Amino acid sequence: MARLNISSGTTWEPIVGYSRAVRIGNTIAVSGTTATGADGKIVGVGDAYAQTVQTIRNIEAALGKAGGTLQDVVRTRIFVTDIAQWEKIGRAHGEFFSAIRPATSMVQVSKLIAPEMLVEIEADAILTE
Repeated sequence: MARLNISSGTTWEPIVGYSRAVRIGNTIAVSGTTATGADGKIVGVGDAYAQTVQTIRNIEAALGKAGGTLQDVVRTRIFVTDIAQWEKIGRAHGEFFSAIRPATSMVQVSKLIAPEMLVEIEADAILTE
């Protein structure tokens, strides 16, 4: 099967050696994604809800480049720096996924790659058509 690597164009991808998403066959894996805006800056600094929304929009864009949509997502993994913010993060996740209902987990981590990042999300998708 052919492999399709999707890049978001960030400077980190070639340095670290990863792709924003990888599609092989009908499966798409989306790397840990944060609330980075088109300008390379974090959207919603200090706001876990806003960061979650932007993160999922970034995942949606990566899926689109790979031929998928949020409807194809079967699993998300949510990494947060403050689990006390789970309701805000969960509400934002639910706004996108309440009808799709992928398997998910939310775990607190000590920190993400930049101190202003509050949320990082991975997603796995399986295309049905």
